[in-house]
Amino acid sequence: MNSGSGMENFSLLPEGCTSHILSLTSPGDVCRSSAISHGFKSAAESDTIWERFLPSDYQQIISRSVSPVVTTTKKDLYFRLSNSPILLDGGKLSFSLEKETGKKCYMLPARELIISWGDTPYYWKWTSHLDSRFSEVAELLSV
Repeated sequence: MNSGSGMENFSLLPEGCTSHILSLTSPGDVCRSSAISHGFKSAAESDTIWERFLPSDYQQIISRSVSPVVTTTKKDLYFRLSNSPILLDGGKLSFSLEKETGKKCYMLPARELIISWGDTPYYWKWTSHLDSRFSEVAELLSV
């Protein structure tokens, strides 16, 4: 029986096996595990792992982006989509990933919603806002 630590046993596993084990966890777990050992750090950078955290249709989603999405690795792509939503379909939809789970998040601009009396200036004002990812926001003036 080996008297060494469990970490030494992990270092004996092929990197592909370690990558597969890590891909069964979460993005946060993969990032934390990279601090454990050089073998885990190397496996945690694997495109194989990070592709499993991306939605299966991520290439189709990215192809609809208003601006090119340029990254060098699947990990970079995951964090790009988690930290900076992209505009899709000519700016009519925003897409991002929830950082902890990789779940898809979509946001619609106010103009895509059916707002009761939305075209009545007494009730609504349509303006631009510096903090908005969309070109227009709806401001309720009166109820």
